[in-house]
Amino acid sequence: MNKIDLGNNQLNRALLYMIIAYAFSYAIRLIWVIQMGDMENFYWNDQLMINTNDGYYFATAAQKVLEGLHLSNPRLPDWLSSGVIFFTVMLTKITPFSLDTVILYLPSVISSLVVIPMILIGRLYGSALFGFMAALIGSIAWSYYNRTMTGYYDTDMFSAMMPMFILYFLLATLETEKRIFMLLSSLTIMIYPFLYDSGLSLIYAMGLLYIGYMFLFHRKENFTYESTILISIALMGIPVWFKLVLIVGLYLFFSRAQIERSKLILIALATVLLFLYTGNVFNLIWAKFSTYVFRGVDESGGLKFYEVAQTVREAGTIPFETMANRIIGSSLGVIAALAGYIILVIRHRGFILALPLIGIGVFSLWGGLRFTVYAVPVAALSIVYLFYFIARYINKPSLRLGFIALMTAVVIYPNITHILGYKVPTVFSKPEVAALDRLSKIGSDKDYIVTWWDYGYPLWYYGQKNTLIDGGKHNHDNFLVSEILLSTSQKEAARLSRIAIETYVDSNYSVVADTLFKNHQKDQIDVSAYLENLRYGSVELPKKSREVFLYLPMRMFDILPTVKIFSNLDLTTGRPLSKPFFYSAQRFNDTKNSINFGNGIALLKQEGKIQIGAQKIPLGEFIKVGYNQQGKIVVNRQSISPMSRISIIYLESYHRFLILDSEYLNSNFIQMFVFENYDHDLFEPVVLTPASKIFRVKI
Repeated sequence: MNKIDLGNNQLNRALLYMIIAYAFSYAIRLIWVIQMGDMENFYWNDQLMINTNDGYYFATAAQKVLEGLHLSNPRLPDWLSSGVIFFTVMLTKITPFSLDTVILYLPSVISSLVVIPMILIGRLYGSALFGFMAALIGSIAWSYYNRTMTGYYDTDMFSAMMPMFILYFLLATLETEKRIFMLLSSLTIMIYPFLYDSGLSLIYAMGLLYIGYMFLFHRKENFTYESTILISIALMGIPVWFKLVLIVGLYLFFSRAQIERSKLILIALATVLLFLYTGNVFNLIWAKFSTYVFRGVDESGGLKFYEVAQTVREAGTIPFETMANRIIGSSLGVIAALAGYIILVIRHRGFILALPLIGIGVFSLWGGLRFTVYAVPVAALSIVYLFYFIARYINKPSLRLGFIALMTAVVIYPNITHILGYKVPTVFSKPEVAALDRLSKIGSDKDYIVTWWDYGYPLWYYGQKNTLIDGGKHNHDNFLVSEILLSTSQKEAARLSRIAIETYVDSNYSVVADTLFKNHQKDQIDVSAYLENLRYGSVELPKKSREVFLYLPMRMFDILPTVKIFSNLDLTTGRPLSKPFFYSAQRFNDTKNSINFGNGIALLKQEGKIQIGAQKIPLGEFIKVGYNQQGKIVVNRQSISPMSRISIIYLESYHRFLILDSEYLNSNFIQMFVFENYDHDLFEPVVLTPASKIFRVKI
């Protein structure tokens, strides 16, 4: 095997490289902290808040253990079932740092460890310096930084870091054929689901590729079958304690005993088959693939609900340039990385084990942004290897090293530029959290909040209430929540809120929409008639067992059309019921004759009309809404063309225009949030602030 000549491969130098690269990675992640340092709205309890919604899922689970809260939340996992929660709880207990501080900085602490396997891979192939250069790129490249930056508290901190450890141990196993690496490969694979179970299909692919590689190129060696047995056991879908006993026991046995190859082959084949069976491998891989490729209306039979995958930005198709930027920082860079990968595999064929990581990065073109992160470290190794390969033709060692360092810096540059401009806000602002803090002191942790799933986890953490849907539970019940928020009947909203929550609890937390509408059953009900009866008919409500609140945040203006899609659907046919119009504009150009809102939408002042594309539509109402000095809503309405369906609301305090039709104007969200117009027999305001409005359902 050809080795790279540049660089000192002594272990002490590799350790020095690890320290420097780790410090570099961590320091870069402090840029966001410095940028946000004077943003008072991003602080709570004297600490910067985190910047990813999903992080509050794990933070709430840790809060349950540390503070004894959320005992009635059925959605929280056991803290020993997830590595993120486990490390969060332990660090909060054994260090002087608060939970808020731990969840803020833990992503930077954990994700920066990716430099270790990258440097070790370089050392394995002859140059720790090669791994060090690659680690400087891979640890801070666009996509990896975005999903592991300070405050991005989620399992993504393990997403690419752990596969790189697994890749290193697998490469070391096949390159050195030392049993210790066979053991370490198995153990890291075994603990992977504890740290990042979402990427299990990726690890299955890496494991199968290793097994196939060893059977193809090393089938005459006993070591091949010994390692296959241990790795197959690590991949099996059996209890982790049982796997640990088997792996350690067999490792010790193989270290002391000699077994005939024919017997080893039979045992290896049996363990592979058991892995494929217990791991449900192909169904899992297909399920992951189809989730991100086949999107639309749920066509599984019964009622046809809108699927959430197509509304998630990071799950949408992306152009090549976006994929390239996210993986390495530029289109030219990703092409160079691909060339480097090919050369690396030609010269060190074992590196073919990294193919699943490259492949899933390419799959991001169809699957979405989130898949680019897996390819980042391998792309970094590949492009630096290309630089080493080219540098062979430079005779002078100092110039050779200078060329590699310069080209590495060129690749790093666009990624640093991105980081400096990536000023992502915290999930919630201080006023929003203050409103939830007030809510947390009302009622009990048995109570529920009805709102869109985007806000579910933060509401758990700060509001200490439960939700019907959340960031990991957005099923057919999205229809119910959308209907409650955007129907034009407050009576229907109040009744459906009470029915939905009581049904959810009484049915052992089943999917409420399927239960209420008897979906997939012979006596499936007419949903339209059911909702019509909630609006106007006589309805016997279930006995009240807990409080139910509606949470209406100002930030929902940005996703209102998306929320509307889920209930604006004939569940029998899967077709939209109407084509309502809504547009929100915070940036606009106000001139003497018009206000231009962008995207071909403008108010023609002299004509009293709204231009939408090529259409000119009479303006129904111009409504100005603001707050007086006492904090009370002040509404001024000007009727222009009463028969028109399009109106404009100017939210003075928010410096925002809403251009909307009557369906949106009369919706519960607009009436209750914008105008604070609510039925006093059905709702009671709990919190009324410019940032968020919270109402208690009285029935």
